[in-house]
Amino acid sequence: MLRRLYHDQPASFAFTPANLAWAEGQITKYPEGRQASAVIPLLWRAQEQEGWLTRPAIEYVADMLGMAHIRALEVATFYFMFQLSPVGRIAHVQICGTTSCMICGAEELIALCKELISPYPHTPSADGRFSWEEVECMGACANAPMAQIGKDYYEDLTPEKLRALIARFAEGEVPVPGPQNGRYASEPITGLTALKEFESGRRQYNASAERAVEIGETVKRIDGTEVALRTPWVEARSRAAAPAAAKGTVPEPAAAAASPAAVAPAPPAAAPAAAAAAAVPAEGRQPEGLAGPRGGQADNLKEIEGIGPVLEKLCHELGFFHFDQIANWSDAEVAWVDQNLKGFKGRVTRDRWVAQARIIVAEGLEAFRIRAKTNDY
Repeated sequence: MLRRLYHDQPASFAFTPANLAWAEGQITKYPEGRQASAVIPLLWRAQEQEGWLTRPAIEYVADMLGMAHIRALEVATFYFMFQLSPVGRIAHVQICGTTSCMICGAEELIALCKELISPYPHTPSADGRFSWEEVECMGACANAPMAQIGKDYYEDLTPEKLRALIARFAEGEVPVPGPQNGRYASEPITGLTALKEFESGRRQYNASAERAVEIGETVKRIDGTEVALRTPWVEARSRAAAPAAAKGTVPEPAAAAASPAAVAPAPPAAAPAAAAAAAVPAEGRQPEGLAGPRGGQADNLKEIEGIGPVLEKLCHELGFFHFDQIANWSDAEVAWVDQNLKGFKGRVTRDRWVAQARIIVAEGLEAFRIRAKTNDY
């Protein structure tokens, strides 16, 4: 299926302060130089905040991670869990249409969605409150037919039950998820035939439904205040660093990096290379930098695979504005730059900047773009 960005895009996107703190915490899960590994959770959080994934949100996440915009766009368009067009502001109903559910009546559920919500999938209802789509198997075959509404599974559905659920959502309720025909989980509809001694001691709801009931509003947008958004590994590092800080000692590097907000500010633009060199360990040999781009016009370094807006800005701070500068780096100079890309160590070697820059200088941008499609560098 061809997946395109929606034709009407908002002007901008930004995480809420709490979601931004959560996103920065996610990035700390990955080693330096591997921040792009956080692209899926950050795109997902952006979608949770807005309801759907906008182009400004995709580019915002790419900039946070130092990725080229196209790389984040590739992820967003590949995975069907990312909604590239607006969804209902109350709920988006995902009907499973694969074998078990289809046999058990999914077509009737889809017909109901067409009647109550919109004749077409991925199209909000006239009042903007609901939208729907048919999806592939969601792994609840024993409770077919089923749908995911918001973040929860509603199983053992009939058209009548789904109609009632949508009506309750429209009234502001959040019905208890799970089986809708009286089953506790996925036991035989006629009742247990084994392990009956455990039936009397079970909780009111099965594990997934119980957690959903505890959370409450499981169809609402994520604003960052939810307990589930905590990043305990960052908090643990902060607590570990607190005693050392109280004594006036310098925290260990891992503790100092616990919060991305604690990263030192960028060196002043007036003396980019010298300021950056003083802030980081010296390894290898520092390449000669420039105070500014030649002729006042920098090359578009984002043409190099692996350089996004954030990394391009870092290169400028270090005094690198042109392809020929990068193309002339020696191994020792590559080692120095790799160590001095704050938060992105190792990117020069990993993404082969020098090899790419040499092709651009020798053959021109058009030839490089053709070769880049097959990583021929």
